[in-house]
Amino acid sequence: MKESGRRILVTGGAGFLGSHLCERLLAQGHEVLCLDNFFTGNKRNVAHLLSDPRFELIRHDITLPLRVEADEIYNLACPASPVHYQRTPMQTTRTSVLGALNVLDLARQCNAKVLQASTSEVYGDPQVHPQPEQYWGHANPVGVRACYDEGKRCAETLFMDCRRQYGTDVKIARIFNTYGPRMHPEDGRVVSNFIMQALAGQPLTVYGDGAQTRSFCYVDDLVDAFIRLMDSPREFGGPVNLGNPEESTMLELAQRVIALCGSASDIVFRPLPSDDPVRRRPDISLARSVLKWEPRIGLAEGLGRTIDYFRRLLDDEQPVREHSLHGQ
Repeated sequence: MKESGRRILVTGGAGFLGSHLCERLLAQGHEVLCLDNFFTGNKRNVAHLLSDPRFELIRHDITLPLRVEADEIYNLACPASPVHYQRTPMQTTRTSVLGALNVLDLARQCNAKVLQASTSEVYGDPQVHPQPEQYWGHANPVGVRACYDEGKRCAETLFMDCRRQYGTDVKIARIFNTYGPRMHPEDGRVVSNFIMQALAGQPLTVYGDGAQTRSFCYVDDLVDAFIRLMDSPREFGGPVNLGNPEESTMLELAQRVIALCGSASDIVFRPLPSDDPVRRRPDISLARSVLKWEPRIGLAEGLGRTIDYFRRLLDDEQPVREHSLHGQ
């Protein structure tokens, strides 16, 4: 547990991951500055925190310099789903690269520790399975996903160079697929897609033959890992894989979501998107040994909580839709 009273900046703090992190940090007694430009974040995700005097919400684009005081910085600012990061690919790269430079400059000015939320996408379509941190990856630098993959790879380079050149206390987290409440219902990620389709009684869309795999980590487990990484010794900067090594095929996931939703949805198959990785599973040996961390929430429990969230979200929106229809 950290000592209380730290002033902590979370960029991308109104997003899916960021909002859960802000919530946890406030619960630990810290002062939290939540920064977001609301491109993919939503004020609704942090609305319940606004009455806390230790919480401050700032609208700002991290591609522009920022001047605040902070003891620690979690840099989570960047669209993380293919639907969002491919919509404005040059801005995605700009957010990863200029955002990293700006938070590193701020960290140096404040003498703050700074954590970079990187991604398993740095491994591309891996030829090594599971993926250890020592693996350099197999990524397409000119493909449709490169704005995100290469932006995050460059951000990691900047963080490590800042550590070597200036001695900044940096931490790099390579995040594997994470899910849970507050995911954007239209972010195009497989868990939210499947749940929304199943709850609507629509066919679940599986790409390829459904044999490709992912490993899904529940958001509470990931937040635990973030905080343990930030608290780790100065000499440990990562990169470190953070994810759940339990591997599922897309077809298995679709069938499980249908069952948990009590849905009668069918499954339809569509062509595999360009550069979509075939297998993805983290080797978390380093996180286990250094951070003493591993996921605790299994897929069935985590999916149940996430399905409950989307059900409530749809119930809340139903009166709004009905009012709109009556008003036409």
